[in-house]
Amino acid sequence: MKHSDIRTPLAKVRGLGSAHDGTGHFIWQRITAIALIPLSLWFVWSILHLTATGNTPDAVVHWFSHGFNATAIAVLLIAMFYHAKLGLQVVIEDYVHRVSIKFISLLANMFIMYGMAALSLVAVLKLHLQYVPQMGVAG
Repeated sequence: MKHSDIRTPLAKVRGLGSAHDGTGHFIWQRITAIALIPLSLWFVWSILHLTATGNTPDAVVHWFSHGFNATAIAVLLIAMFYHAKLGLQVVIEDYVHRVSIKFISLLANMFIMYGMAALSLVAVLKLHLQYVPQMGVAG
């Protein structure tokens, strides 16, 4: 009789599953979801406030020049793209059955989500630095 045959059903299902990574994935999905709630509410409030005060390009750039706004947008983008990556990863793992297509899809998911996050963060940084006055000696 094998050792695994005498284990109880509860002992067989405890742990992290066959990939030994399910718990971390589950926890990060919940952490990003919880972080997105206040960040999304703040973002919607900010957009409504910008719209009410005159939505000119200069006003938007000035809004991005504030360190808190740029940082909060950056955190929102990181949480959003990571949450989307984790969610799409679960869908691919559950519903794509061919190993080759699953591998390509997971790889594309990772590169697309991280790439979009990086491009978004660069855009936020450019907007943030655009309004900062030039540091130079007045002539």
